Amino acid sequence: MKKVKLFLLLSIVAVSFTACDNDDNQEAAKPTAENIEIGTANNKRALIGRDFHFNADVVAGDKIADVQLKILPKSGETYTKDWKLEFKWPEYIGTKNTNVHKHFTIPADAPEGKFDFYFIVLDENGTQLEIKEQITITDPANMPADPLIGRDMLSRNDDLIYYMETWVEPELIFKKNDLLTAHAQVSQIVGDGILYSVLIKKSLNYHPESIDNLDFKKVIVISKVEHKDLPAASKIATLQKTDDVWGGESIIIGADKDAIGEATTLDKSWQSGQYNWVILCKNTTHNLSVYKSMPITISF
Repeated sequence: MKKVKLFLLLSIVAVSFTACDNDDNQEAAKPTAENIEIGTANNKRALIGRDFHFNADVVAGDKIADVQLKILPKSGETYTKDWKLEFKWPEYIGTKNTNVHKHFTIPADAPEGKFDFYFIVLDENGTQLEIKEQITITDPANMPADPLIGRDMLSRNDDLIYYMETWVEPELIFKKNDLLTAHAQVSQIVGDGILYSVLIKKSLNYHPESIDNLDFKKVIVISKVEHKDLPAASKIATLQKTDDVWGGESIIIGADKDAIGEATTLDKSWQSGQYNWVILCKNTTHNLSVYKSMPITISF
C-alpha cells in the first residue's frame, strides 16, 4: 500500500514538473506588421529637405509598449558628416492593433548615402519586432528626375478658382450638374510617367499617396495623363500651352461614369459632403511618386 501511495505521489510530481516545463516553453506572441511602406510607393528612397512617408499595420502579441523608427549609418559606408535620425511615438502605447502612418521631413543637414532603416515595436510581454531595410538618401538636385506638383486650378462652370501654394478658398462648393474642371500641373518631368486627378469622399477615410495604391472602386477619376520617352530636361504640354504636364479633364457632378468609364456607384456614388481632390503622379522610369490633396464640398 505504501508503495502504491509513493508511486502516485511521484506521478503527481512528475506531471506537475511537465506542466511547468510546457508553460516555460510556450513563447510569448511577437508583434507583427503588414502593408509596410518605406518611402512613397515603398521606394525606400528619401530626399533631403522633403517629406518622407512610412506606413505599417501593426498587431501586438499582447499590447504595444513602444514604437521606434531609426535611420542610422550603415557599416562600411562613408559619409560627409556624422548623422542619424530617431523617433519614438508614444501615442501607440497600450494598443493591440494600429496603423502607424507617419510623415516627417528629412533634415536639410542629412548627408547623402545608403543608410540602415529600422522599425521597432516593443511588446508589453517582453517580445519585439524589428524590421531592417536599406534606404538611400539623396539631394533632390542630384536626382535624374524630380516631379513636382505646382500650380493647380479648379474651374466651376468656366469660373476659374485658383489653388495656389499658399492659399486655398475656405470652402469651395460644387452643386449637382455643375461642370468641374481640374487642372493639375506637374513640372520637372522626364522619361515615362502617369498622372491621375481624382475625387474621393472623406467619409471613406481612404488616402492614397501613390498611383500604386489607387483603388478605382473608391475614386472618381477626373483625368488621366501619360507621357512617354521624354529626354532629360524635356517637358510636354497637354491641354494647355505650357512647359509642364497638365491633367485637365472635366466631369459633371452627378455623371453616371467617370473619365475612365467606371460607373459612379457604391463607394463612387455622388453624395453631399466633403471630398478631397487628389492629384497623384508617378515617374515610372525612375520609380518616383508625388501627390497632393485639397478639400472641396459637393452639395448634391
